Amino acid sequence: MIGKLLGFALKDIARSKWVLLYVFFFILLTEGLLRFTAGEAKTVVGLMNIVLLLIPLGASMFGTLHLHNSREFIELILTQPVRRSSVFAALWLGVVIPFLAAFTLGVGIPMAAHGLIADPTIVALMVSGNVLTIVFFALSFLVGIVIADKAMSMGVAFVMWLFFAVLYDGLILWVSVQYADYPLEEATIAMVVLNPVDLARIVVTLTSDHAALMGYTGAVFNQFFGTMRGILISAGSLVLWTAVPLWFAKRAFDKRDW
Repeated sequence: MIGKLLGFALKDIARSKWVLLYVFFFILLTEGLLRFTAGEAKTVVGLMNIVLLLIPLGASMFGTLHLHNSREFIELILTQPVRRSSVFAALWLGVVIPFLAAFTLGVGIPMAAHGLIADPTIVALMVSGNVLTIVFFALSFLVGIVIADKAMSMGVAFVMWLFFAVLYDGLILWVSVQYADYPLEEATIAMVVLNPVDLARIVVTLTSDHAALMGYTGAVFNQFFGTMRGILISAGSLVLWTAVPLWFAKRAFDKRDW
């Protein structure tokens, strides 16, 4: 049953044409950066800055919007003898899978055409983009299910993106300035791990030549994230950022009177 529901969800996403626009946007963006920037390093930096801002924003807004726009479909399906967990899984996978494929193709096709697809930094960037897609679609589903009002849920999703992508860095900077006389290496690492956007940015940066420009901070990050312990903690953090919102979203979905 979940296979049929997933098929319906995928067809619904395909009809919206947002996925095609997503693919072409990243193809044009990546190809433009490769052609008009001086070197691979600047391409990666430019693409990283855009990816780490736009992917969380797009996933947050589209995931919430898609859930509210699918309300009639959800109500119709729930009148049938199907499990709510199957409906929820089909809805989430039906929107996540196309956007994962769209981002991978959008960045991967130009990179492959220029012979850069196997570059470690490009691989890290693509993996980070896909992970952020999964994380923020999970968060957006939680917001969309818990908050019934469409406008309010869109506003909360936007504020959520603003906090993680923009304001959180200001919070880290404020803490660093206020407590500059104290050793903050472990505290800074902990704050980075607790933010999926910052975690993705650090991982991509440390795989590039720009890590050396971070000086002592880069050495501290490299010393932690370059170890098996750091890798496991980072991976565990990203898994939790997906699993916990999805678990609460599913509970809310099961209890909600559609």
